[in-house]
Amino acid sequence: MSTRSQRSGGGGLVGAVRTDIQRLHGAWMELVFRRQRGRGHSVMGKWKPETLPQKVGYHTWSALGVIGLLVLYPLTVLGLATRFYAAKLDSTRTRLGIVGVTAVALVGWGTLSVVAYVLNRVPFDAFLAIAAASAVAIVSTTLAAVTSKFGGRALSVLLAYPFAMTALFLPPVVAALVTPSLHPYVLDPSYDFAVWALDNVLVVGGINDYLRSNFSLEGPAYVAMWLGISFPLGWVLGGAVTLANLVRPSEE
Repeated sequence: MSTRSQRSGGGGLVGAVRTDIQRLHGAWMELVFRRQRGRGHSVMGKWKPETLPQKVGYHTWSALGVIGLLVLYPLTVLGLATRFYAAKLDSTRTRLGIVGVTAVALVGWGTLSVVAYVLNRVPFDAFLAIAAASAVAIVSTTLAAVTSKFGGRALSVLLAYPFAMTALFLPPVVAALVTPSLHPYVLDPSYDFAVWALDNVLVVGGINDYLRSNFSLEGPAYVAMWLGISFPLGWVLGGAVTLANLVRPSEE
């Protein structure tokens, strides 16, 4: 067993999970109580409660942290996986530069638009719709690259990840809207997902009743739906990466 594994509290997956949980819980405890993670406090040692009110508050806060870990640690794992693939993409963006990334997106989506027009023999106006969606994807890809490079962590979470999700989701939806043969593969699953979300997620505050009464899921509403999903999903992934960086810095 290496020295590094020993410092981590054990080798392999179990040791890594134990270290992650200790860091998360220690960070939670330090929100209220000083000197809990041990790092940087080797001389003074970890603070411990002494009086009865301190002990009650300390253990109550600790228990809340354990409950929170049931939610936070799966997000940490998601963040670690997202960070891994985002690092690969960021490495590509670094090598190509923003202009290069834009050029690759332009060639890729442009080729896809032309192939859809030539092979599927879609009407010219449908081709223009696909091309417009591809243009949105290209712009989103460029904005994701720009905000990731120059915006820092906060702007990356706020914009880069949502723009990346938009570039992924929007073109297939628009292509399906103008290509009936794609409906079973894109629009039908989108409709089923919308029904599930209305019945199971958006029941809070009667949001589902409001949406059903005022909107119909057809045509451009599919685009609005996936655009609306892209940003919260991007924020979740960006937040998960931020949490992963807190628990396990990238240099580890």
